[in-house]
Amino acid sequence: MDCAIERSKIQVLYDACDAVFSQKELPTFQQIQWLKNLLDLMEAIDVGIDEFSLHQSPFSSPKITKGLVCGQAVSEITYIHIRECDNFSMGVFCFPAGGTFPLHDHPNMTVLSKLLYGSVHVKAYDWVKAENSSCRTIGLAGIVTNSIFNAPREPSILFPRSGGNIHSFTALTPCAILDVLAPPYSEEFGRPSTYFNDMPIPTLPGYVILEERDLPDDLVVTRAPYLGPSVVAAGDELMTCS
Repeated sequence: MDCAIERSKIQVLYDACDAVFSQKELPTFQQIQWLKNLLDLMEAIDVGIDEFSLHQSPFSSPKITKGLVCGQAVSEITYIHIRECDNFSMGVFCFPAGGTFPLHDHPNMTVLSKLLYGSVHVKAYDWVKAENSSCRTIGLAGIVTNSIFNAPREPSILFPRSGGNIHSFTALTPCAILDVLAPPYSEEFGRPSTYFNDMPIPTLPGYVILEERDLPDDLVVTRAPYLGPSVVAAGDELMTCS
């Protein structure tokens, strides 16, 4: 017999992203606004994270309690991979207080981010002029934002045709950020993740010199399992009912 299964919020978001980012042309403003509104509905519990619990079960993996990732117990920057396809990826970064993800870019990518809980300091830049010297990028960049974000707040968006999509995060409290990257990072297709140092210009407030750097030695990102509702992609085996 037929049965109707209510889709989870993360499944609704995935299906919408699949519809928008599988098309050949860039998304329209209306499509991005639709995704932004769906992302705005997301809460930590919707992706398997308990944002409040301070305790971990002694009988389970680290950072897991009552079948959920314990956001307050995260001691290192932790990535929870939800789903990835050729057109986009979805995942959550959990930060301990003081955790910093250094300046990095999102080349030719649309990025939608939702701060699920907590407080984070965000710096973002766009290139004014960039030059490539000895395979290293260096150039003038303008500050897009240098602000503290507190949950709840509406999702933020980085667009592929803006000037670089370069930003960093420093957690002021334990926090988590749900990201949709379209398309995903890919060395093969010319979308590597590049890191930068920023050097203020005393005589030019609001601008910095950005210089490409190696992957920071002190950047440690651990993994935690995704414990939220399952996300089914087109072509996956469908659930049947009798």
